[in-house]
Amino acid sequence: MPRLDDKTLYALPPGTADLLDGTCGEPFSILGRHNAGAVDIVRVFHRDARRVRLVIRRPHGGWAERAMRRIDDTGLYIGHIPAGASYRLRITWADGVQETEDPYSFPALLCERELELFSSGRATGLDQIMGAHPMQVDTVAGVRFAVWAPHAQRVSVIGDFNIWDGRRHPMRLHPSVGVWEIFIPGLGAGERYKYEILDRQGHIVPHKADPFARQAEIPPATASVIAPPALPAWTDGEWMRDRARWQADDAPITIYALHAPSWRRPKGDPALTMSWDALAGALIAHVQAGGFTHVGFLPVMEHPSGWSWGCVPLGLFCPSARHGPPDGFARLVDACHGVGIGVIVDWIPDRLSPDLHGIACFDGTALYEHPHPRPHDRSAAEGTPLCYDLGRPEVRGFLIASALMWLEHYHVDGLRVDLRGHVAWHEDEITAFLRELNMAIAQRVPDALVIASGGLSGPGVTMPAEHGGYGFSFEWNRAMPCHLRTYLGHDPQWRGQHHMDMVALSGQAFSEKYILCHSHADTAHAAPALLLRFPGDAWRRHATLRIYLAFLWAWPGKKLMFMGQEFAPDVPWNPEGELPWDRADLPFAMGTRRMAGDLNRLYRACPALHRGDCVPGGFAWVIADDTANSVFAWMRQDRDNAPVLIVCNMTPEVHHDYHVGVPHDGYWHEVFNSDAIEYGGSGVGNAGGVHSRPYWIHGQAHACVLTLPPLGVVYLSMARVSP
Repeated sequence: MPRLDDKTLYALPPGTADLLDGTCGEPFSILGRHNAGAVDIVRVFHRDARRVRLVIRRPHGGWAERAMRRIDDTGLYIGHIPAGASYRLRITWADGVQETEDPYSFPALLCERELELFSSGRATGLDQIMGAHPMQVDTVAGVRFAVWAPHAQRVSVIGDFNIWDGRRHPMRLHPSVGVWEIFIPGLGAGERYKYEILDRQGHIVPHKADPFARQAEIPPATASVIAPPALPAWTDGEWMRDRARWQADDAPITIYALHAPSWRRPKGDPALTMSWDALAGALIAHVQAGGFTHVGFLPVMEHPSGWSWGCVPLGLFCPSARHGPPDGFARLVDACHGVGIGVIVDWIPDRLSPDLHGIACFDGTALYEHPHPRPHDRSAAEGTPLCYDLGRPEVRGFLIASALMWLEHYHVDGLRVDLRGHVAWHEDEITAFLRELNMAIAQRVPDALVIASGGLSGPGVTMPAEHGGYGFSFEWNRAMPCHLRTYLGHDPQWRGQHHMDMVALSGQAFSEKYILCHSHADTAHAAPALLLRFPGDAWRRHATLRIYLAFLWAWPGKKLMFMGQEFAPDVPWNPEGELPWDRADLPFAMGTRRMAGDLNRLYRACPALHRGDCVPGGFAWVIADDTANSVFAWMRQDRDNAPVLIVCNMTPEVHHDYHVGVPHDGYWHEVFNSDAIEYGGSGVGNAGGVHSRPYWIHGQAHACVLTLPPLGVVYLSMARVSP
């Protein structure tokens, strides 16, 4: 083989000084294989190595070794091999010998099409392009890393595998899009890593977790973790096949919403959290017993400790490590689907954490966040969330890729898009983004739910995006439950004065497709427990709480109950603690819990109670003007099924011989009574039902003469239905 003279072999290319001092943005121009005619010159940089040798594949089989020369005390080693020959490195360290492929011998793995997809913000497969992905390149196993940092002077992957030394694995830049990549052989799932970024001013920013990481360390540790390439095998084929039917506008949807860490703590210890697998065992049984169709999680994404409750996420692509590895979350979803329970997760596209190891000021500039925060925002040091810069296609693509990942990779059935009032700021940008988001989901996962949560102005929230709306499946409706709480907070003798305020709410019941909810935001910390917002002694408060739930479950709209409301706690939710399970077996709590389950089962069993949730024909007032007695009555109806009559007595007085008009002659079964003894009530009712009489009232030719229980709600139907 021809030999090169030392002048040619050991000549240092331009930029070597930058490589040695850690400022080189083009390491592949120096390191790795570089052809010099009949031979290839190989350069590697291992500052702490004692010796580096080339292990060269012979043309006819076998391997040969050749020493590499160290250039002074720089850590740069140079050798040569036959042109095109395969080679490995044998590196002698102070504590052992390592044999590995040279990361700088591999070509760029991201193709122009993938880079163009990223820069244009088109989300197809973006989570498979960016981040850390175990793969094989020419039979060599390793991990490809890709990260966006267009304003960086140098980006390196650091981790336990290179003693967190940013000089070991500087990355290759694709300058047209600002994406850096490298394939590091020998790495696999479970390795910790971050990015070391040198900004344009020559400063190393705080080491950054991977924005696209699929797994993270348990907080307060902050490193990303290389996730396995695949999740455990799914067994939910039947659920996924029929999901569109279970989540249609005319389907019964009743959601049990929870904050996973504080739902239940192991041994009641506030320092502990249940694993995803432990949650699957305890939570699913609780949700099934309560008759819910779906479970809704406050954000399960990785988030800072303490102040955010998960609502200002750090990792939009990874379930929180507080509950175990990502495959545990997948098993939880799979187990829910196995018993017919859908899974909805909160997803936040309008704010990001200011924590310095996250994506804030990622490459030394405002990259993901908006560069011009609102004037009244406090500094990041005070913990105020930042806002995403939705004017950048790369940021929009990042967010949409996250949404699609949860729906496709984890089989999540819906997202509640949590907006916290940033919508009015740069409204045009977020409006365009939300339409783009919903159109992407409708195209890729058409049977998924996408639920808007506050902050959007104007009509059309649930109108298809292609028709000028936002394109959401449903919108959270906190206003109606809030008005009902306010009404029930008045002393019963004065409720008549506010009667028509409640009647007026029916005019907005179908302006969008709604989910009625008493959310966590109405429950936490300074807000008093729902039970304590109602007047009277313990019996009256619990009776009023039963009215509240029974009224909402009969009102048009899908249903959501935040954890704990099923047993009427008298303390507010504490996200740092757990639900007061020690009070769940008290008599009133058990009664409320039993009633909540029966309401859910009745709502699912009676088509008239759910099929018309989103169409005006599903609701009709029967009595809207009885201000003297504070009585409301309305009909829930469906063209193909028996209607359900709902009558509410908002006073503690029993109303005897109360006439209510009905459309049909016959026997009307009392299918639900909130004053039932088993719910903690007084047991006043109609002995199972009444026969209607020919009597013209309320625009109907027949009437049911009822006994209305005190502070009670009754449902009646001509169909015999059991909760």
